[in-house]
Amino acid sequence: MGSIVVNKISHTFSSILSNDKCRLFQLSFLMLFVELTLMRWSGSTILYLFFFSNFVLLASFLGMGIGFLRSKSSFRLLQLSPILLAILILLCYIFCYEYQARVNPKTGNLDYLATYFKSNAYPIFLTLPIIFLAIAAVMASIADGVARAFKKLPPLQAYRWEVLGSLLGIIIFSILSFLHASPVWWGIIISLLFIPPLIPKWKSSCLLLFIVQVGALALMVGIFSKESMTEKHFWSSYYKIEIQPYATNSYVVNVNGLPQQIIESVKQRRDVKPFYFLPYQHTVKQNTLDKVLIIGSGTGGDVAIALAQGAKQVDAVEIDPVLYQLGRKFNPDRPYFDHRVNAYINDGRAFFQQSTNKYSMIILALTDSLMLIPGQSSLRLENYLYTLESISRIYQLLKPDGVFTIYNYYHAPWLVDRLANTLAKIFKHAPCLDTYGTDDYWATVLSISPKQSALQCPTVWQAHSKEYANPSSDNHPFLYLKNNNLSILYIIGLGFVLFVSLFAIRITSGSFNAIKNYPDLFLMGSAFLLLETKNVINFALLFGTTWFVNALVFIGVLLTVYFAIEVKTRSSFLSVPILYGALCITLFICWLVPNSYLLSLSMPLRFFTATILAFGPVFIANLIFSERFSSVIDTTEAFGANLIGAMLGGVLEYASIAIGYRSLLILIAILYTFAILFMLFYKRPPMSIPITLQDARF
Repeated sequence: MGSIVVNKISHTFSSILSNDKCRLFQLSFLMLFVELTLMRWSGSTILYLFFFSNFVLLASFLGMGIGFLRSKSSFRLLQLSPILLAILILLCYIFCYEYQARVNPKTGNLDYLATYFKSNAYPIFLTLPIIFLAIAAVMASIADGVARAFKKLPPLQAYRWEVLGSLLGIIIFSILSFLHASPVWWGIIISLLFIPPLIPKWKSSCLLLFIVQVGALALMVGIFSKESMTEKHFWSSYYKIEIQPYATNSYVVNVNGLPQQIIESVKQRRDVKPFYFLPYQHTVKQNTLDKVLIIGSGTGGDVAIALAQGAKQVDAVEIDPVLYQLGRKFNPDRPYFDHRVNAYINDGRAFFQQSTNKYSMIILALTDSLMLIPGQSSLRLENYLYTLESISRIYQLLKPDGVFTIYNYYHAPWLVDRLANTLAKIFKHAPCLDTYGTDDYWATVLSISPKQSALQCPTVWQAHSKEYANPSSDNHPFLYLKNNNLSILYIIGLGFVLFVSLFAIRITSGSFNAIKNYPDLFLMGSAFLLLETKNVINFALLFGTTWFVNALVFIGVLLTVYFAIEVKTRSSFLSVPILYGALCITLFICWLVPNSYLLSLSMPLRFFTATILAFGPVFIANLIFSERFSSVIDTTEAFGANLIGAMLGGVLEYASIAIGYRSLLILIAILYTFAILFMLFYKRPPMSIPITLQDARF
């Protein structure tokens, strides 16, 4: 009876997979979902990825490109993908870095101990290369299956179904993010997506391989389950969050393995960290806190202090809903239950960009996010809070005698100078400067008011050096970069990526013929990745650096690509020179319209204008790509060249550190110009029409 059921299931899946469109759709869904899973999982476990924001993206595009380029090989990598994926998940788990909190018996403050494989035994020069190669191998194995399904269809049909599968993948992952789903759900969905290719191959001759594949998937789900079911582990849309009790009614909150917040009472903070109270003590008029705005309210410690200081109303803004919920549950002062508190789950810049209130005090409260916009850029979640334009907006929201304060653990004098100089440029006088430190804590507090006499400052800021005191801007929001040059760490890392990429392409495909045969598609891949990154960055500024905004941008890009494919399918010929001219015009308009103008618009008008500006070039660029791709001889080689080009675009994104995000549009225009020139005038080497391989499934 059991064998009959299994045979029926096998026959059903075989019937489904006999449809090339369904197979391509399913495998594309799997490929995109695995990529997003690896971004979240590796980012929550590998400490060093904090410094290389799009490291996983680069490895993924390299792997996908290699998978397409070597798909003519008789050996099918897809059968190895469950095993390689399980090994990668295990490696990330082994290389994980976490802290265990304990009370120092001498000082009464917290110490942090690295625990459970989570030590400096795995240095960056060992960890990052291994993880990079493992990610590339996993994505290459899955892309191998995608490519074999891809080439069974006409070029545009294959591209359409690949885009639709990717679109469903990001929608499902976004839904899981909205539900704060733990990693076990990622593992379950990935395992289910692997079932269609696995079941039809369940034959006695491949029984051992099948058992190993199922065992690998079980290992992956098991590791995800352990991380999901660990007591006091929570998974938000941004972080892996762990809460550890360390004293009576006190907790330490770790995010992605690093300590970020401490939940404790107002009394405990007054005793151990009095710097939180300094801005209130410097005000000339006491008990005049009508409205207080706290950006980065976290688990509610800063809110409780504001209430204790007599605030009549507190607007508390926190980007992560899980941190807010932890504050409601564990904060001993229960500030989020106070009727004077209005809590907002939103990006701080987006909130005060829309606010019309006037505040007695505005606080940027330890907004060091330890997080970058997932997988796509060098921008951290809080970077747009500290730009010249952002502080100017804060100035407009303050009452004439209101107080603005920034506090954080800033150890670098040049960083304090940059922030203080930003305040001085906006407020036209120097801010108060307080430093507080012990063996365990060292904090800096900057406080300022539009009315200089509203504050009594024991110490006024004086620059340590003018060399690095220039404020960051919306165009160049890299607060934590000392200058506009790539650090030696970035240069070495990117050099490694390029070297490994060239070596891997040469070894797997035997040559660089794909790039020689399709240099136009290679350059289009680079330009399009930069264009997509620019849109992510712009929407983060205009609507907030939230996961939801990022998801909408990615979904919008894929929908735009799909519409471009449909337009091309229904049009026999599109004039490439005219499309190129239209693309240049739209890119120039995007460059011409300043973000300050968009930020001044009402929210509906801002959304409409930003959408047209962002997705207009995307649509035209994909009309050009579709026109070119529809005539290629070897679809897998052509698409592989495009994917490798996208990886190069990810490397070029680091140029924004030197030239700013706005200038990326110029780089995009240059790349598309050369792509069009190659497309129109490049004489390609003679190529033989590839023999279509028999449909191979495992």
